[in-house]
Amino acid sequence: MTITKTAASRGTAVSRRSPLKKMARCWQLYLILLLPLLYLLIFCYYPMFGVQIAFKDFTVSQGIWGSPWVGLKHFEKFIQSPQFFRVMKNTILISFYSLLASTPVPILLALCVTYIRNTFFKKSVQMITYMPYFISTVVLVGMINQLFSTRTGVFNTLLQMIGFGPVDILSPPQNFIHIYVWSGVWQMAGFNAIIYIAALSSVDPALYEACTIDGGNKFQQIWYVDLPSILPTVIIMLIMNCGSVLNIGFEKVFLMQNPSNLEYSEVISTLVYKVGLKSTIPMYSYSSAVGLFTSVISLILLTLVNAISRRVSETSLW
Repeated sequence: MTITKTAASRGTAVSRRSPLKKMARCWQLYLILLLPLLYLLIFCYYPMFGVQIAFKDFTVSQGIWGSPWVGLKHFEKFIQSPQFFRVMKNTILISFYSLLASTPVPILLALCVTYIRNTFFKKSVQMITYMPYFISTVVLVGMINQLFSTRTGVFNTLLQMIGFGPVDILSPPQNFIHIYVWSGVWQMAGFNAIIYIAALSSVDPALYEACTIDGGNKFQQIWYVDLPSILPTVIIMLIMNCGSVLNIGFEKVFLMQNPSNLEYSEVISTLVYKVGLKSTIPMYSYSSAVGLFTSVISLILLTLVNAISRRVSETSLW
């Protein structure tokens, strides 16, 4: 009885130990954690205080706290503006087009690389398809202009060599979306395939053996073993991509943009840049409201797609 009471008292003493003493025992781990925590606080959470300028008529002279509160004025201005439907249509169209085009290509590439038996050829394919990921956006756009130039482009030079006239691919404004999407697919396919190659490497070999014993060929192995095995990974990637539907990268669109294709290339990110920084009188509050509107819609889409995925496939981010 005495031993039991002593053990219980020790357990109570341990449970009542202050959190500071518990942290002191593992202070090295908390010290390592301090730098990324400071990074998040300074560069991610502290700037969130500036989001309030979306609800104010911000001026530099009055500052964030001194500027007058106007509520949802800038959000209403954006929704009622004549640019709203065109910008939203372009943004959503480019995003979903990119999503549909970029999803199957890395999966097919990963499957092809996985079934390559020659080690040297397999590593060569991985390296060649992965290298475009390291090309900067400025260089990529320059490559597109040089490749499809009507006078000196490689594409039109080859056409002329076989007896066809030059084809102007860059000038028609409706071609903007196709060039943007498929150049992105080419650049990111090798990088995205790494995720699926890693998922395929964890498939149980017994499943392949069972499929072979049942008379399955390579295509049946892919259909009944590989694809179901990487399906959760595909769903997670789709959920994450759906959360960034309205967040198209600014640099590539802006570099490919010109007055002739502006009807098809004006998206939310370029509008925010032009209104908030490039205009004669920068409208900081208006551009902040547009950016906050985009973030809220993206959060709603991410939550909705995640809930649907959890209900349908039992795979979700949370």
